[in-house]
Amino acid sequence: MAKKAVATFKSGEKQNWAKVVKAVKNKDGNYSFQEIMVPLEKAQEVLKENKNTK
Repeated sequence: MAKKAVATFKSGEKQNWAKVVKAVKNKDGNYSFQEIMVPLEKAQEVLKENKNTK
């Protein structure tokens, strides 16, 4: 029987990271998503930075 992936991600330093997903518009007008892994302490800074660049 296979182990659950969730159990391995919650151990160690992995739990101190957050995934930030940002919608990016390209030249054609279509949107794509950009995923960024940041330390949990800097997640709020990255979100504020993305909000100010609009």
